[in-house]
Amino acid sequence: MGMTARVLAVDAGNSKTDVAVVAADGTVLATARGGGFRPPVVGVQAAVDALATAVDTAFAAAGVSAVDQVSACLANADFPVEEEQLAAALHARAWGTAVQVRNDTFAILRAGITEPRGVAVVCGAGINCVGMRPDGRTARFPAIGRISGDWGGGWGLAEEALWFAARAEDGRGEPTELARTLPAHFGLPTMLTLIEALHLEQVPHERRHELTPVLFATAAGGDPIARAIVDRLADEVVTMATVALTRLDLLEEETPVLLGGGVLAAQHPQLSDGIRELLAVRAPKAVPRVVTASPVLGAALLGLDRVDASAEVHERVRAHFES
Repeated sequence: MGMTARVLAVDAGNSKTDVAVVAADGTVLATARGGGFRPPVVGVQAAVDALATAVDTAFAAAGVSAVDQVSACLANADFPVEEEQLAAALHARAWGTAVQVRNDTFAILRAGITEPRGVAVVCGAGINCVGMRPDGRTARFPAIGRISGDWGGGWGLAEEALWFAARAEDGRGEPTELARTLPAHFGLPTMLTLIEALHLEQVPHERRHELTPVLFATAAGGDPIARAIVDRLADEVVTMATVALTRLDLLEEETPVLLGGGVLAAQHPQLSDGIRELLAVRAPKAVPRVVTASPVLGAALLGLDRVDASAEVHERVRAHFES
């Protein structure tokens, strides 16, 4: 070991971490995968310790001991103060001469565009939106839940579906098939039995996300309440994208709007059609596209942007991850 590579790319989400070591000519020397990155749960140092396992594996496979640029796109890096704290923790590991930390949504955005110009909306467990321009300007939201004005994401959709289903069954709300399909998913007969099972954790809390596909299936079957929830998500996605485009003065220019995360990548017809129809009205020059490339590609490209790598180098990295 002793050779210095160009970029260490890190894409660290709540459930998994991907890293890649990239040489100066764009050759991907090694990749590795690790566990989730959750500093709010385990603390910054323990979270970075978890990253170290994947980084050490990739460095060993690449035959390097350090890089010029660490490009880390990290979940839970929602405010500048958090980015600075995490950057300091990464710098202390001496993995690279320079360190840049961004929210992990930027990785999905950069993976889907050929230059650092566009907007991405990510809808997985939660929902977030970021945008960037080549001049370095960015647009973003805190995206930490209801206290920052967020609605949507898998958890939010499941919660909304449960709310409507509970009220339908006990008479406080309009009838909806969700009152049948949600408990049936867990083999239960009624919403009351599901509510009790969730409350007593007979159905583990983390299984609530399984109700999001049930919601979409119920909407596809024509249920008005389920369809209204899906329509609301389409509206929220387009609202976030339009605000980001406006902040970056891109509303009047043809600009890619990338859609990522498990909920949007599933391309449910009602949701996908709704997003495109609303964008056509509110941001007619936006070009929506679902991102399928690995987010660690985006982290690598952001690192190459920082070191002014050539277009050829960028393309070599992209070809590796898209082949």
